[in-house]
Amino acid sequence: MLGQPLDALSWGEALARIGSWAAGRESRYVCISNAHSVVTGSRDPAFASVLSEADMVTPDGAPVAWMMRRQGVDDQQRINGPDLMWRYCEQAGRRGEAVYLYGGTEATLALLQQRLREAFPGLRIAGAVSPPFRAPTAEELARHIEAINASGAGTVWVSLGCPKQELWMAAQRGRVQAVMVGVGAAFDYHAGTIRRAPAWMQRCGLEWLHRLASEPRRLWRRYLVTNSLFIWGAAKQLMRG
Repeated sequence: MLGQPLDALSWGEALARIGSWAAGRESRYVCISNAHSVVTGSRDPAFASVLSEADMVTPDGAPVAWMMRRQGVDDQQRINGPDLMWRYCEQAGRRGEAVYLYGGTEATLALLQQRLREAFPGLRIAGAVSPPFRAPTAEELARHIEAINASGAGTVWVSLGCPKQELWMAAQRGRVQAVMVGVGAAFDYHAGTIRRAPAWMQRCGLEWLHRLASEPRRLWRRYLVTNSLFIWGAAKQLMRG
């Protein structure tokens, strides 16, 4: 879409693929792509390379899933970061599998771990790191990777925001012996530090509007500018057939 790759797959296929990679401790990364990601990739060659080399790219935003259906992928669902993380942790809890959390603040991580343990008693949280907001030093990064690899976790859930998390995962493939999944604001949603849009807004493709209303000064450019570029680009793609 707009020259950017997306995987046509169901919820079951996405979860099974991550689970299979995690069981083998394979070093892979998964991108969750919404309109912002698609537009960024169409305008930034470095980010486009990250998306094209990802092991899986799921359609996050409702407009992205809608476009895939318009292009012949019947019944394509929106496979978004927060729900993917929650569904996977549910399955991992039944298997007694270990996960690792990377990103967010210390306060958010504390609340998130508490909620995950309450919801999924069998889930093993092998570690949680709140990295600095600045770029970590080589020594800090090496310590983080060493801790992840020593933890035994099959998946690392990365909440650094787009495009920072995607660039981080791509740079660590081959170093982190686990499946890295970039989930954006999922940590804050599940910890309760940011309120997620009501279910009806999610179903209608209006979750972006809820986020914009919640954080207008920080997100106005991302949603108003990139969403407009996405609509324009999608319209041209549909007209080309």
